[in-house]
Amino acid sequence: MASKYILPNNQPFSRLECEVAFKGLSKKEQLYAHHIAQASWKGGLIVLLQTSPESPLIFVLLHRVFRQQSCEELKQVAFDKCNFSEDDWKAFLVYSSSIYSDMGNYRDFGDTKKVPGLAQEKLAALIRASRAYEQDSKTLERLLDGCLARLYVLNDNVAQLGLGDKGITTYFSANCTDEDAEKAKEYMKHKGIEPYNNRLFKTVVDGVTHYEIRLASVMSDGDAAVTSGPEEYQGAQFSVARGDYSGLLAMVVEELKEARKHAANAHEEGMLDEYVRSFQTGALAAHKDGSRHWIKNKGPSVETYIGFIETYRDPTGMRAEWEGFAAMVNGPMSEKFGRLVAAAEKILPRLPWPEAYEKDRFLKPDFTSLDVLAFAGSGVPAGINIPNYDEIRQEEGFKNVSLGNVITAAYTASVLPFLGPEDAELMRQYRTQAFEVQVGLHELFGHGSGKLFAKDKDGKLNFDEKTVKHAETGEPITSFYTPGETYDGVFTDLGSAYEECRAECVGLYLSLDDEVMDIFSVAETLRPTLVYVNWLSLLYNGLARALEMYSTETKKFMQAHSRARYVILRVLLEHGDGVVSIEERQDADGRPDLLLTVCRDKIHTAGKKAIGDFLTRLQVYKATADVAAARAMFDHYSEVPDSGLHPFAKWIPIILEKKQPRRFLVQAHTELKGDDVLLRQYESTPEGLIQSFVDRFPDPAIEDRLLELHQKDAKHFP
Repeated sequence: MASKYILPNNQPFSRLECEVAFKGLSKKEQLYAHHIAQASWKGGLIVLLQTSPESPLIFVLLHRVFRQQSCEELKQVAFDKCNFSEDDWKAFLVYSSSIYSDMGNYRDFGDTKKVPGLAQEKLAALIRASRAYEQDSKTLERLLDGCLARLYVLNDNVAQLGLGDKGITTYFSANCTDEDAEKAKEYMKHKGIEPYNNRLFKTVVDGVTHYEIRLASVMSDGDAAVTSGPEEYQGAQFSVARGDYSGLLAMVVEELKEARKHAANAHEEGMLDEYVRSFQTGALAAHKDGSRHWIKNKGPSVETYIGFIETYRDPTGMRAEWEGFAAMVNGPMSEKFGRLVAAAEKILPRLPWPEAYEKDRFLKPDFTSLDVLAFAGSGVPAGINIPNYDEIRQEEGFKNVSLGNVITAAYTASVLPFLGPEDAELMRQYRTQAFEVQVGLHELFGHGSGKLFAKDKDGKLNFDEKTVKHAETGEPITSFYTPGETYDGVFTDLGSAYEECRAECVGLYLSLDDEVMDIFSVAETLRPTLVYVNWLSLLYNGLARALEMYSTETKKFMQAHSRARYVILRVLLEHGDGVVSIEERQDADGRPDLLLTVCRDKIHTAGKKAIGDFLTRLQVYKATADVAAARAMFDHYSEVPDSGLHPFAKWIPIILEKKQPRRFLVQAHTELKGDDVLLRQYESTPEGLIQSFVDRFPDPAIEDRLLELHQKDAKHFP
């Protein structure tokens, strides 16, 4: 069994501190935050159904065991009755906590499968010796039968997420191929359907192929406003149905209705009304209208966003995973971000592309630093720029959030391989501060900048075709987005990594600007160091972190941010005139090692020019919907060669040997006691993380709903 699929027993955990921020809220705000958090977490269970066929079963199996016995009691059972060693017990705890943390048995960052680090027989023995098994052996035996063997299988088609023979996905039924995904894409474009909140299921009856596009909603009956068919299209039958995740979305709706009672203003009320309508009916347009209210709700004490948001894990880059959060505003850091927004119209023209490639007007967004109370999904990001709907971002606006307590918790590392002692110490001292600057620039100017050239339904272009020329060729613009096309729909599986790369490049490029450093109150004497650490940190991630996420079997990166950072590393190695270098060496024990160095003196010169030139090409291809040119360029820099000056494929074993695990974040839990909201925080241990979920989901009825939904899907995933 390949060790890269097993989580280490020394897996680090960090507590997401939020007590000070939460206690600073009024009683009404605490109630609002509580119900938003509850809605987020209950919806977060949807991610289990979006990850793998067995994920809901694993969750229910483990949750029933932990819900009826504490970790301390189970440990005694494991040692007394199941012949566990200390390592076996730690492996069981780490694997179990990872199912909760990632909402499934695939890593949130990298999308590779996780396999328990203890023998299958021992895991089964502990389940059968548990109190939960004593009380309901029939159900637990059925759960074991449904998922135990799958936990340990590592065939090529299940070792990572993917479509067809490239991996496992539940966004498409198991019999779907790339060709099926393309047919569905064409049909949805034809019908004007965006895929954020749907999945695709294929059946073949009497030689006729039928595709069901299933919308996420509480309601499951037909409605001409959102459902249709079956109808013939290009030789197949298509229908649009609804009712996906119905039982879980019903709980989300209940909590959002409770949250509405404590909303601070009309925009929050309108936002929640539209979200409820979207989740009840399956209408994506309602979620867009809710997002419009959300954009206009400036500077709330409690910030939130919820729904089917990010498309990273759909193999085609179009369907979105559930995400929901509740967080409190961090005043001092938000003030800095506010100053950054205020200066945006002066800073934006300093980006390297021509003025015509920038939005006609900058729609000043709300930009706040938040302390997360609850973030439900497959993982917790450090920053967000939303909504992802192109027409809203370009014409109406967006919001940026930086998750301050996530940055503090997640970006503290004591061991930093592949760096010299001085660089490692600088990273330990200044990485968090540098990352706060990078996140601000990445979210506001990275995701918030750049125009998309488009033609509307009346044939009108949103640019002057007589004067605006292609920035690379000087020729007239002949490629642009047509009605019904979106960035995600055009760039599909390339889109996420490409856009993250563009945003990271913007962060690197603008971090060199003195006015930016003024805004973040960085002392002049510290600025050269902070710039250096920012560039060093990103390039370090492009080596050490990115190649952990590269599959040598499929020759693909399994995570969008990782691919983006690797591409930047390759660009600077090829065009940065020595701004970054990597050399092979040996460590103190004589084992193969690598050393990454960055030349401070070349960051502002050769480094800036290389990133600026590359950034311009990224924006030009995105603006003109030129996915062919974008893919050719991006695929080139995504190559992982096994020879030459930088044989990255040869270095992957070295990187995996010294791999440092990502931290699991232990989040708080809120519960009602009369009219008060009680906040509970937990130890930064696997036991603490597990207990937080036991407290979060104490009702066995939730497990029943998950099993019902899993059973509904089962025929599509043999």
